[in-house]
Amino acid sequence: MHAAVTSRQRDRPVLRFGRAAVMGAVAVLIVVAGVRASWGTAQHVMLTKGRESGSVRVARCDADTCSGPFTPVSAGATARGRVVLARSVAVRGGRTYAVVVKPGSDEAVRSGPAGVLYAWVPLQGALLLASVVIAGGLRRTRAAWVVGGSGLALLTVTFLLL
Repeated sequence: MHAAVTSRQRDRPVLRFGRAAVMGAVAVLIVVAGVRASWGTAQHVMLTKGRESGSVRVARCDADTCSGPFTPVSAGATARGRVVLARSVAVRGGRTYAVVVKPGSDEAVRSGPAGVLYAWVPLQGALLLASVVIAGGLRRTRAAWVVGGSGLALLTVTFLLL
């Protein structure tokens, strides 16, 4: 009986390490997925050198998109009769928004601080989800509060700026 107890005691650190490794990997995977989902739009908003920037006055909105004429601001940008902007709760007809046009297309993304924060919304949600994994799977409540709090703070600021 004594040998069985010591065998169980030796297994517990191995199981704890295994759980921590798996949950840590899941938390990292969630955050990496958030970065990857955000980068498709964020790269155009953050790395604007050589890209066409200007403004679009929203003339028409459909179910998923809004469109309007593009007025260039940057050197080398050309005026366009119509660019397409993804429709969100923050985009309204008749308003003018600062945008960057994606290279080789007529698709525009919002620029400026609001555009940067909006582009990183998938990462902000991933931080909230990862905080649950950190708290429950890793049992690191302080770290979970920091990660979740930062995700919530960024989402709140994004909501207020849009």
